[in-house]
Amino acid sequence: MTNGFLLVDKESGVTSSRVVQAVKKKFQFKKVGHLGTLDPMATGLLILAINRGTKFSSLLLESHKSYAAEVTLGVQTDTDDAEGEQIVARPITCSKEEANQMLLSFLGKSKQNPPTYSALKVHGKPMYKYAREGIKVEKAPRDIEIKTIENISINLPSISFEVSCSKGTYIRSIARDLGELLGCGGHLSALKRLTQQDFLLKDAKTIDEINEQDIIPLEQAFNHLGSVHISEEQLKKFMNGSAIDLSLSENSLLRVYNSENVFIALGRNSSEGFKHEYLV
Repeated sequence: MTNGFLLVDKESGVTSSRVVQAVKKKFQFKKVGHLGTLDPMATGLLILAINRGTKFSSLLLESHKSYAAEVTLGVQTDTDDAEGEQIVARPITCSKEEANQMLLSFLGKSKQNPPTYSALKVHGKPMYKYAREGIKVEKAPRDIEIKTIENISINLPSISFEVSCSKGTYIRSIARDLGELLGCGGHLSALKRLTQQDFLLKDAKTIDEINEQDIIPLEQAFNHLGSVHISEEQLKKFMNGSAIDLSLSENSLLRVYNSENVFIALGRNSSEGFKHEYLV
């Protein structure tokens, strides 16, 4: 069975779930899942987990990401992006300097209100379904971190920039909030994901271009982690979920190999001992 990750360069106008289904059908894979939704309008890096790779999905879902974004000021939409209906239009009175200053004010840690049209659930139901029914629901603001904002280009009404951010950050919300701060409204008019974890858009391919040789093996995907080897005597106990003593002082996630140097799991040390967290 083929296991690992595929880097897809998603085209605009296609949902992330449709990309998943297209790849699953093309290669007849048993299991395929994406590691972080891209809205239909957005393009760029979409990581797919293949077969046993889906077991490791939560690790990459937690990872940082970076994007190239374009915000258009003066028009606010109900979805906070260009696919929504215009709800407010105001004249733009800010200068380029003011727009730049307000954009940079998003740097650092803050709490962010997600878009009304999002897949986040309230009482088990996605927010976008409430929005389509005209029902207003509240979702608690989420902790996010904007690590960098670079390559800013301002040609009003458009502001283009590259942003690196923590998991759970909505660039649509940044566009909306920037427009509110500048008093004219705004929406996300373009978005391209450039990186996720250590994966790069330049290494991705379109659905038509991609083939099975492009699959990144599970082991290779976690090369940035340290590693340990366990003996044959410890193997059964470890694989059954019991803690073993490896006399480790660190508690970071590590790649685990058996006595034949085969990658078998990701594990972590604790006060109880070393245990697996993700089995291959």
